Amino acid sequence: MELQLARVDYLQVGVTSQKTMKLLPASRHRATQKIVIGDHDGVVTCFGLKKGEAMPVFKTLPGQRITRLELGGALNTPQEKIFVATGSEVRGFTKRGKQFLSFETNLTENIKAMHISGADLFLCASYIYNHYCDCKDQHYYLSGDKINDVLCLPVEKLSCIRPILACQDRVLRVLQGSDLLYEVEVSGPPTVLALNNGNGGDSGEELLFGTSDGKVGLIQVSSASPVHKWEVRNEKKRGGILCIDNFDILGDGVKELLVGRDDGMLEIYNFESTDEPVLRYDHALSESITSIQGGCVGKDGYDEILASTYSGWVTGLTTEPIHREGGSGEELKISQEMQNKISSLRNELEHLQIKVLQEREKYQQSSRSSTALSAVPAFSVNDKLTLNKDDASYSLILEVQTAIDNVLVQSDVPIDLLDVDKNSAVVSFSGCDSEPNSNFLLATYRCQANTTRLELKIRSIEGQYGTLQAYVTPRIQPKTCQLCQYPIKPLSLHQRTHFIDHDRPMNTLMLKGHFSFAEIHSWVVFCLPEVPEKTPIGDSVTFYFQNTFLDTQLESTYSKGEGFFKSDNISTISILKDVLSKEATKRKINLNISYDINEVSVNHTLKLIHPKLEYQLLLAKKVQLIDALKELQVHEGNMDFLIPEYRCILEEADNLLEEYKKQPAHLERLYGMITDLFIDKFKFKGTNVKTKVPLLLEILDSYDQNALIAFFDAAA
Repeated sequence: MELQLARVDYLQVGVTSQKTMKLLPASRHRATQKIVIGDHDGVVTCFGLKKGEAMPVFKTLPGQRITRLELGGALNTPQEKIFVATGSEVRGFTKRGKQFLSFETNLTENIKAMHISGADLFLCASYIYNHYCDCKDQHYYLSGDKINDVLCLPVEKLSCIRPILACQDRVLRVLQGSDLLYEVEVSGPPTVLALNNGNGGDSGEELLFGTSDGKVGLIQVSSASPVHKWEVRNEKKRGGILCIDNFDILGDGVKELLVGRDDGMLEIYNFESTDEPVLRYDHALSESITSIQGGCVGKDGYDEILASTYSGWVTGLTTEPIHREGGSGEELKISQEMQNKISSLRNELEHLQIKVLQEREKYQQSSRSSTALSAVPAFSVNDKLTLNKDDASYSLILEVQTAIDNVLVQSDVPIDLLDVDKNSAVVSFSGCDSEPNSNFLLATYRCQANTTRLELKIRSIEGQYGTLQAYVTPRIQPKTCQLCQYPIKPLSLHQRTHFIDHDRPMNTLMLKGHFSFAEIHSWVVFCLPEVPEKTPIGDSVTFYFQNTFLDTQLESTYSKGEGFFKSDNISTISILKDVLSKEATKRKINLNISYDINEVSVNHTLKLIHPKLEYQLLLAKKVQLIDALKELQVHEGNMDFLIPEYRCILEEADNLLEEYKKQPAHLERLYGMITDLFIDKFKFKGTNVKTKVPLLLEILDSYDQNALIAFFDAAA
């Protein structure tokens, strides 16, 4: 059965956070449901739909930003009480809008995540989890990394309270009281949790999770150990997961999986013949989807998927047929209901146009006044810089509640801007004076009309660190710009991982000195991405990393007064040595630095680079041949006379050119890494080999792996 859904935009509220829109339970089967949504203005809006028009039920007064909205009530009864988290307070409203609860928690930070189960309230700030029962403090847990979401398995099925925290360090933490029961390692940083089928499945232990790199998975969280059921990989390179729900939109008695992503993709997965979900339907919205729900909203008997977006739009994808088609010469009759709707929209548009003209005149008059003060219009920017493991590049996503006019990108370190298919903005580069002012990049993205979301892709060079700055200018008057800053770290292409291969040849860097645990942790935070800013609990800590470009690895173990860093790439050790000694010198701390270099590791790293270098050289060679082969084809009229290899190049010409275009300076980057490896190998021996670099480049131009390894060995 083909799924036919029609899009309907119902209402716009203020900017919304993740998981702040819910559908209230229906009074009877397949009756229309009321929608409740909270926004950054602190307003809770509850409305229903009557003849396609949004009819308000209640609207609260503005206040602090609403970060979460959940439904609650006594166990085994309809969950129709509305709870919102705002600042460090939890408020409760009835479905009619009467406030019955105002609970000021003892949290010093704002609430980031919330879950409600009967009389139990589960709250999380950045690192702190609190469990309250009837507003009385029960349990407390301090997490090792930032908490993105919290959930409790259904108490009515398990007869015990089992909360789960989704943490930024790619771990789900399962708690028992105030203690950690066990950790579940997942493939990406989990951003959202949901109960499978809305009730945890038959066992009540089935948990859905979504990650910031776009994967969705199902885990059975039992009392002893977790069971990984399935995981849907992000093959299409879509955005991160922000919201998940289950709803039977097909009407076949099996609930489908609904997924909302931060690039505006809404997806419906169903379970056809296998236990694993299959993508059945997708729809692209122009901005990130913060909440998703399935229910009956617009008309009795017609199911639909409801989504709220970052800028506050509440949009439905309904099964109700809205488009009517007529044959040639057939007159299409517009219903009275539709005529009334068109008429009211026209009146509303005219009213808004008059209001805009009045406000514009008012502004012009006040701008000429000598006493009037110019107020800068405030706007919020939803931004995210994430490292993509697949191509070792960073994605910078900028989202604004209003249309973006232009974005100026500036960097004080050398970085490459890569092409993004989804990006329709026009980019222009300005000349930079890199030497005196350390200005390596200046690019302007001019956006097309009504663009509220912009995605950029950049690739940095390890060892070069500084700041990337984005100046975001929206289409509002007076012209206002907001500056967003992002640190480019010395080991920027490294990503946290759960395991490393201890059998690889490793180089070791050892630090000793009079420094505290907090000081060495702050140096590691400065050097490496994905390390929590908060100093870990305990006396020592170990982190594992993997280089997304070369697949080399790094193990860092440190405590008060000492640090050990092991890597199979000598250049990683060299960068750490330089940066850590620089940071210690800034704080006037004497460091005793020693290292143990494993000669075998250099050849091991060259072997890891080899397939990438060989592939890029072959790609460059093929691209050079394309023009000549095309000319031959034009002259001869066909390509039958060509050898199969050349015919293959012509057939794949478009793909080859596209791939080559997507990877600018890829070959130069690999050459740079081999050159750094060569210099670093001899730097630790106290030898300067910079004069031999031209010889090395000559060998790379006529690349042969054995000749390169022989050059590295003979250069001593």
